[in-house]
Amino acid sequence: MPAQRPVGVVTRGTTNPNRLRRCDRWLAGPQAWRLRRHAGPPVVVDLGYGASPVTAVELHDRLRGVRPDVEVVGVEIDPDRVEAARPLERPGLRFVRGGFEVPVPGGARPVLVRAFNVLRQYDESQVAAAWATTVARLAPGGLLVDGTCDELGRLASWVAVGADGPESLTLAWRLRGLERPGVVAERLPKSLIHRNVPGEPVHTLLGALDEAWERQAPLASYGVRQRFIGTAAALRDAGWPVLDGPSRWRLGELTLAWSALEGHQGP
Repeated sequence: MPAQRPVGVVTRGTTNPNRLRRCDRWLAGPQAWRLRRHAGPPVVVDLGYGASPVTAVELHDRLRGVRPDVEVVGVEIDPDRVEAARPLERPGLRFVRGGFEVPVPGGARPVLVRAFNVLRQYDESQVAAAWATTVARLAPGGLLVDGTCDELGRLASWVAVGADGPESLTLAWRLRGLERPGVVAERLPKSLIHRNVPGEPVHTLLGALDEAWERQAPLASYGVRQRFIGTAAALRDAGWPVLDGPSRWRLGELTLAWSALEGHQGP
């Protein structure tokens, strides 16, 4: 029987070491329970890792601290990129050709699929189908993390998508030198970036963040971290469905329930 044709297209594939550290920290932190509860070795996919396999190698290194038996699979649609990555294979880390159909060897279902800077290069109209194709491959309770970041990983955002659709939106910043939280708008996922216009919930959210940031200006004398913690707390106190707390805020990370974007039903 012929192999299934990969679902997707070859993208630019640019990447840098440590670019995805903010998302990895979230996977190894608040989402670590998904790995720990798995009866056998949990499978995690780095989907569309790009021209360099470094992000898959880093993901394996970071998640081994949660589950030493974790199996990370780097999936790329470009066969040349897969062949170039093969010398880096080791126990718990391998590379295969594929796309949104997530062809994990042996038919295993992944607990987590991280797809960063992939769908950003697609048309917004293609996002829903890509989400559906990938989510259908997840293990029960699994999660697709569809995100975007800048070239150095200083700004990032990602949507967590489960079997019933989007669950949360996480925004992450390098706090040092941060002028205002709203700059993350340029790195919103494809499902949101074109929605950042007046009248859309994501635009309202970013505006509320910037307003809270301005109101917390007196805390700047204690450092940018304290100002950001105050900003996140003010956003929560204003009724936004913030899911995390100071331990994550101090890292420059903020996660909200998808209901924060009520009125926007996804792509």
